[in-house]
Amino acid sequence: MPTAITGSAMISCLGDLDATFEALLEGRSGVGPLRCGDPDRLNVRNAYPITEGDGADAGTPRLAAGWLARTVAAALADAGVDPARRRVAVVVGTGLRELRAVEQWHADGAGLRLAQLHFAAAVRSVAPEVTEVHTLANACAASGYALALAADLLELGEADAVVAAGCDTMTESMLAMIGRVGTATADMVRPFDADRDGVLLGEGAVAVVLERQDELPDGRRPSALLRGVGLGCDAHHETAPDRAGIVATIRDAHARAGVKPDEIGLVVAHGTSTALNDPTEAAALQEAFGREATEEAGGPLVTAVKGAVGHTSGGAALMSLLVAVAALDAGLVPPVTGLRTPVAEAATLGLVRGKPAPTDARLAQVNAFGFGGVNAVMIVEAVR
Repeated sequence: MPTAITGSAMISCLGDLDATFEALLEGRSGVGPLRCGDPDRLNVRNAYPITEGDGADAGTPRLAAGWLARTVAAALADAGVDPARRRVAVVVGTGLRELRAVEQWHADGAGLRLAQLHFAAAVRSVAPEVTEVHTLANACAASGYALALAADLLELGEADAVVAAGCDTMTESMLAMIGRVGTATADMVRPFDADRDGVLLGEGAVAVVLERQDELPDGRRPSALLRGVGLGCDAHHETAPDRAGIVATIRDAHARAGVKPDEIGLVVAHGTSTALNDPTEAAALQEAFGREATEEAGGPLVTAVKGAVGHTSGGAALMSLLVAVAALDAGLVPPVTGLRTPVAEAATLGLVRGKPAPTDARLAQVNAFGFGGVNAVMIVEAVR
């Protein structure tokens, strides 16, 4: 039986979920000048920062946990779930945990306590009665893995409700890596664009509440249904994605969800604007969907969100999932912000460009891929 998504919350550089989805529909981007580190030394000039709190003094570490706590509290309130009355577990996916705070402690002397490096304290600051808090550091698919584990906890009867969450803040360490493989001329993330210059970091947090559909009170309507999550760890390469590994994860997701490729009406792609990911992901979609992937054959609409919010690392999977749910509910798929001319491998896909595309799709697929072939593909269903 599908799992009910009963509450959600998100914080991106564009604001909350409603503000982010509105910006996506309008094709607006949250990109701006880099506010972390020295652009010349890092070879990175732009990013997608949350500007709130950027003016903090050197003695205050910049913690992703603050955004995490806010989204967990908001998602629980949205779902009407009280951890004091029910067994509620929390699973957090992240790429870098609190590495930025450690950098500030080391370089700037910012005060930092060991407990601040663990998300349990932040979660319990807003929901002290939760039964357990788990953290998964699974690169850029982390919150997709958190979602899969959350669904498993429910299915096994280990909790009455589970919060799946993701969070990350940008770090100088990751920016330095991006600066070595990208170019300082990257003005924004341009998923699937032929002239893309590479990925840029975003930051934020996201949370969703899962409950068993058959245990919801009469008349309580979920915001969406989670049909299934496919997971993969192909270990093909430290950083390069593998088409076969991605295709295997997509097919695993379809099998777990009990759907066929031609039933999927929308794909929210990973879309990192990098030389390897975009062509590989496009080719994987063509292989997994077959003839149904092409626009001419009425294949799924394809969009991606990183042109608007940047690469939000551990939160990327769930942020894309909430955008997918919003698109299914609105009957409008936002265009790929920053996309001008598609790469050849994606030219026949149903990429949404320039303006929103109407849709009556009921099912959406959400892709998230991480270093080392850590992949997560989620299937969600609209509730109408």
